Amino acid sequence: MTRKEMLIAIAIVALGAIAAGIYFFYQSRAQKPLVAAVQTPQRSLSAPAGPEQEAPIQNPIPVDPGESAPAPPLEVDDADAPLLQGLNKVFGARSVAQYLVPQMLVRHVVATIDNLPRKKAPLQMWPVKPTPGKPLTSGPDDALILSAESYARYAPLVHVVQSADMQQLSQLYMRFYPTFQKAYEELGFPSKYFNDRLVAVIDDLLATPDVTSPIALEQPNVLYTFKDPALENLSAGQKVLIRMGPENAGVVKQKLRELRRDVATGSH
Repeated sequence: MTRKEMLIAIAIVALGAIAAGIYFFYQSRAQKPLVAAVQTPQRSLSAPAGPEQEAPIQNPIPVDPGESAPAPPLEVDDADAPLLQGLNKVFGARSVAQYLVPQMLVRHVVATIDNLPRKKAPLQMWPVKPTPGKPLTSGPDDALILSAESYARYAPLVHVVQSADMQQLSQLYMRFYPTFQKAYEELGFPSKYFNDRLVAVIDDLLATPDVTSPIALEQPNVLYTFKDPALENLSAGQKVLIRMGPENAGVVKQKLRELRRDVATGSH
């Protein structure tokens, strides 16, 4: 197992933590738990309409020259069960059952990663289960502040990033990559390369501003939003990193920097 392959695996853990973080924040006092949608996959939110133009691959997945030709990818909907079995070996069956939605797993992982740089990431496409609890705030209703105590909600997932068996996860990722690519094409990008999108997602996340001052919130309806328009207008993934708190976000961003140097195999 090469270092490059191991770092690719970090993407799945880190981005999975971020995707879960979206849900953790967007629960409010009035919101009911969300049930994962089982629906026909469709083009990602804000994806361009019309035919996709084929572009050269910028960041091809590393392949060991000594390996034989890869097997044809599984059909996307047939890959969920074996992928779950592999994840059980990496994280343990209890953790997988606690955090992941088993239905449409591959499709939801691909759609969530694709949507992180967009303004919104549809809740029904997340591969993680609703988590009990709600964001912690302080101050009166007309001057709400995101409480620093809320950052602790992300600690278990950040711990996963630090302690997962990366060799096992890398092997699993490499095994299922053709199916992830197939799911990305079926999502509405038949001429795009999923790993190139992953690199773009990492770049967007690394561009997240560091916010250490108290974060003012508003609640115009059911969901909390940032009061500062400059923060509210960031991408969905960038806003999640900010909500995680500076310490947790720093851990994730450092992992992503290491990943960016090795997964972005094209010109720098």
